[in-house]
Amino acid sequence: MILLRLFWEFFKTGLFTVGGGMATLPFLYAMGAKTGWFTDAMLADMVAVSESTPGPIGMNMATYVGYTTAGIPGAIVASLGLVVPSLIIITIIASMLGRFRSNKTVDAVFYGLRPCSVALIAAAGLMVARITFLNPEVLDALLSHGAVEGAAGAAPGLLLRWKEILLAGIILVLTRAKTKAKDLHPVVFIMASAVVGILFSF
Repeated sequence: MILLRLFWEFFKTGLFTVGGGMATLPFLYAMGAKTGWFTDAMLADMVAVSESTPGPIGMNMATYVGYTTAGIPGAIVASLGLVVPSLIIITIIASMLGRFRSNKTVDAVFYGLRPCSVALIAAAGLMVARITFLNPEVLDALLSHGAVEGAAGAAPGLLLRWKEILLAGIILVLTRAKTKAKDLHPVVFIMASAVVGILFSF
C-alpha cells in the first residue's frame, strides 16, 4: 500500500510541476505535511544532498524520499511516479509534433504557464530560505500562539539560525566579490560547505 501511495503522490508532483526540479519543493512541502514521511528539516537535508549530487534535483529528491520511506523498492517506485507523467506527455507531443508546433492554443497555454513556473520557483526559494535560516519548531510555536508580531525581535537567538546565515553570507561575499575565489568552480563551494556543515554540526 505504501508503494502505491508513493507512486501516486509523486505522479501528481510530476504531472503538475512546471519549471524544473526546484518547482517540486512546494509539492514536497505539502506532501511532507500530509503524509508525515519527512519533516521540514529533512526536506532541507534533501535539498542539500540533491543539489550536491549529479542528476536532476526532482529525481534525486524522489529517490531520497522513496528510499527513506520504503527502502530500495520505494526509491524505484517514487522515481517512476515522478517521471511517468513526463514520459506520457512527451510521447503524446512527439506523436503530434507537427500539429502542436503550429497550434496557437498550445502556444498560448505554454506562454501562460511561464508565470506559474516563476511563482513555483520563487515559492521554492522562499521555502528553502525559511527552512535554512529559521528554526521551524520555534517559528511554528510562535505562529500557533499568535505571537507573530515582533517574533523575530523577541527571540532572535532561538528563531534565527545564525551559523547558516553566517555561512550563506560568507559564500555570497566570496562568489560576488572581485577576488580569486570568485573564479573557483561551484563544486569547490559545495564541498567546502559540506565540510563546514560536518565540522560545525549544521
